[in-house]
Amino acid sequence: MSQKFQMEDDDIFSGIGIGAQVDGKVVQTFQKSFLQVQNILDQNRLLINEINQNHESKIPDHLTRNVGLIRELNNNIRRVVDLYADLSNSFAKTMEVSSEDSAGTTKSDGRGGQKRFKSS
Repeated sequence: MSQKFQMEDDDIFSGIGIGAQVDGKVVQTFQKSFLQVQNILDQNRLLINEINQNHESKIPDHLTRNVGLIRELNNNIRRVVDLYADLSNSFAKTMEVSSEDSAGTTKSDGRGGQKRFKSS
């Protein structure tokens, strides 16, 4: 039985000292992404089980089916990597905005002007 990833809005970021600075929309975005990751990982567990059963059976049709299952597994792993990359970028932007808001500063956009980053 797998453990589902669960988070509570009030303490998701409290362990790293930014609980009060993160709004509910950001938390919902993180929860949605983590839920997507968990669902893909659950699906991967099922795929791996089926791949193992097919391999152990030594039945040619089952072994042929493993080719497609392994491709699906690889694609799922890529999706998880992409989701974690997106989470990392979102978290970095959230921290950037949070630190800018608390310091009252803006960040240069590299074109001579000033640009303020906002989380969406």
